[in-house]
Amino acid sequence: MIDFACRQFDINEIIKCGLGLTKTEFEIFTYMIERRKEHTAHDLAKAKRLDLSTVQKALKKLSDMQIAERRQMNLSNGGYIYSYKIKDKSAVISKINHTIKGWAAKVEDELGKWA
Repeated sequence: MIDFACRQFDINEIIKCGLGLTKTEFEIFTYMIERRKEHTAHDLAKAKRLDLSTVQKALKKLSDMQIAERRQMNLSNGGYIYSYKIKDKSAVISKINHTIKGWAAKVEDELGKWA
């Protein structure tokens, strides 16, 4: 827990909010970061008991945010599937810190207007 003025914040809530993730996206993110290996959408859907399309949307968002790396795996009988892995924690932390600094700047600006 992190104390700020009159409120305590759980670090998971800060990470979730700092990355702009939904509850399900955060669930998938934490599952992947705890396991530190590559996952397919099918594997994640099965493990988390979620609909495949829900997992695919979450993985696309994480990939678009450059939090997850996507790798194409060619299948022996033709076609391909994607596997995903969360990037190094330092990249994720850097993204969260950038967001927090933006929030702090907005607060300072609003306090300046209020003064």
